[in-house]
Amino acid sequence: MAPQCPDCHKPIRWTRTEAGRNLAIDPDPDPTGNAAVWRDGNGTLRSRRPTADLPLTGWERLHLPHIATCPARQEQTALPLPAGVTRLSDHRRKKNR
Repeated sequence: MAPQCPDCHKPIRWTRTEAGRNLAIDPDPDPTGNAAVWRDGNGTLRSRRPTADLPLTGWERLHLPHIATCPARQEQTALPLPAGVTRLSDHRRKKNR
């Protein structure tokens, strides 16, 4: 049985990042993704963030992290905040990439 997101029950795939953490990604490649995914010599799915210094290579495919597309997570962030509470992400500056 394929792994599923515990929140929305859509299929996901688990990768291991360069920092040794687990990252859930959407199973299908997406050209707008920001996670370069490949299978290492042991068969483990690995992921990293491509940069200008280390761009996408021929054996990697771009995928979106599942947290960016999870409908259950998007519903959670759309909830209204209590009175007197400010969502900090609305006031943070966007970095030029």
